[in-house]
Amino acid sequence: MTICVLDLYDSLLFDLDGTVWEGGRLLPHAAELINTTTLPVMYITNNASRHPRAVADMLTTMSIPTTEQQVLTSAQAAILMAAQHLNPGDSIYVVGTDSFKDLVREAGFNVATSADDNPKAVLHGHNPETGWAQLSEAALAIQRGARYFASNLDSTLPMERGFMVGNGSMVQAVIHATGVTPSSAGKPAAAMFHTAAGALNSVKPLAVGDRLDTDIAGGVAAGYDTFHLLTGVSKHWSLVHAPCEHRPTYIAENLADIHAEPTQLSPSAQGEFHAHRNGDTITLSGGTDDSTSAHALRTVLAQAWTQPEAFDGTIEAQSEHAHRALQGWLP
Repeated sequence: MTICVLDLYDSLLFDLDGTVWEGGRLLPHAAELINTTTLPVMYITNNASRHPRAVADMLTTMSIPTTEQQVLTSAQAAILMAAQHLNPGDSIYVVGTDSFKDLVREAGFNVATSADDNPKAVLHGHNPETGWAQLSEAALAIQRGARYFASNLDSTLPMERGFMVGNGSMVQAVIHATGVTPSSAGKPAAAMFHTAAGALNSVKPLAVGDRLDTDIAGGVAAGYDTFHLLTGVSKHWSLVHAPCEHRPTYIAENLADIHAEPTQLSPSAQGEFHAHRNGDTITLSGGTDDSTSAHALRTVLAQAWTQPEAFDGTIEAQSEHAHRALQGWLP
């Protein structure tokens, strides 16, 4: 009997932006997979701009029935992290959406309106409306001794038009003004993955995502197998040059690939391609008219990932099909 990737795991831990949806639009195969799998599902998102209930409602509206308990956001993770250093009722200044502030209140803390309220902590999450005034209040509070926590440090946010400014880029402005680097609660920290797996009583989850330095690095840090999609942030060349801690178990073109055999998605020679490494050069040859850029990528990765250090060399195409495949690779 043929074994597919899904058969090896007891739960799925999904990223959202670039994995399930992009700018509010479902990505191909997401609804079909999630609605037909018998495995329990949790969504782990670094986007702190929405309340878990709102995320669940959005997915449900998109024909993926979801409960609030299936969603874990970096805003929730940041509150849990800050709570370890605070007392109930302490004041917190929130750079973020109203839903982030609601979560802070639900956790038993007061929401400061400015640095003049002498908040004990600053929580910084993504909000499209954040501007100079909010960042300045955060900087003032931190200068006066408030602890600084970020929901995540993603530099970009995948949207339909491209990669917009992410929370990490806004955090950099506060770091530059204060010299204080925040503790980050979101991915790639392992805690969110362990919390999600625990909520499902899962002992062998599969982490699914599109970004190497958050989704995949977090899954690796948690000790879980990872399924990387080429639908979002990290593309072919990012994988080639990935350090050991950013390397996924499987590389897929889309979510439909999760029904493939594990060996088909793991780094190995495939698609009739052949790769040979000589120092800092990997040569790619062979291939057929049916060979894909993903076949070429997995073939090259089998050589690029032989060392724990990131491969920093060059790839040389030595056949017509290899040249065609490399032309389809994205940064």
